Amino acid sequence: MTSNNLWQVLASRLLQGLLVVFLVVTAVFFVSRVTRDPIAYLADIQSSEAEIDALRERFGLNDPLYVQYGNFLWDTVQLDMGRSLHNGRPALNEVTSRVVKTLQLGAGSLLFALVLGLLTGVIASLRRGRPTDWLARLLAVIGQAVPDFWLGLMLVFLFAVEPGWLPTGGSGSLKHMLMPIITMGTFTATALMRLTRSGMIDSLGSDFVRTARAKGLPERAVVYRHALRHALLPVVTILGLQAGRLMAGALVVETVFAWPGIGRLTIDSIGGGDFPVTQAAIMLIAVSIVLANIVVDMSYRLIDPRIRAGAA
Repeated sequence: MTSNNLWQVLASRLLQGLLVVFLVVTAVFFVSRVTRDPIAYLADIQSSEAEIDALRERFGLNDPLYVQYGNFLWDTVQLDMGRSLHNGRPALNEVTSRVVKTLQLGAGSLLFALVLGLLTGVIASLRRGRPTDWLARLLAVIGQAVPDFWLGLMLVFLFAVEPGWLPTGGSGSLKHMLMPIITMGTFTATALMRLTRSGMIDSLGSDFVRTARAKGLPERAVVYRHALRHALLPVVTILGLQAGRLMAGALVVETVFAWPGIGRLTIDSIGGGDFPVTQAAIMLIAVSIVLANIVVDMSYRLIDPRIRAGAA
């Protein structure tokens, strides 16, 4: 693929990503206002009509819905998502202040998934048809079928409630991160394991691996330098896609473990009717997923010559 074609593809993906973010933010805007009147969360039960009207005027809720939507789009372009209805702080600042905590869980779970998935995938492929392979495949099916919230609750019961080895929730140390990381990374680890196993089986039966063995290379070099390297192409793709998913998956995990990240903030803001914070959080999640997909798409085109040739 030439540099011009590469930039054209990148521009196309960015435009598609902007369209996706626009649709997501638009849906959140209308749902947050149609499902329930935001004033129900702002006014007290004893509030008078005059006080309720003042609140509506203050937050622009007296304007027609299309006017509110137009103002919202204009403010979003300027990265002004409004202010939290609870503490008056800028909504975007409320969300970005939690980014580091969510990224800690995301990076830790990706590392956990990468190490566990690649290791078990390689071992299963080298022992194809043996009990080790069957056990790895069974665990992969279970890991992809178990919901995050159930796995998190079971970990809390097994390692925090009964023996007291780990804290049940919160943040502050590595012990607080262990169970959330395992919960978030299990699904990704099992997906990587299955992809690595299938890719390694194909690679180990290919001509270039047989040639490497015929040259007398050590088995370790054949497996890790040749077979595994070729099998990593689909793994890179799924790893990037899962990186975007982990930001959204934090909604459940952070709630289960009371982790002070974007996911828990989003759930709390939805329950409390704080729609400016809800909109800012979901927009940031949508942007992270879109960017992860764009990075994977572009990197895959750079890595795999067949895709470059097909695009050309």
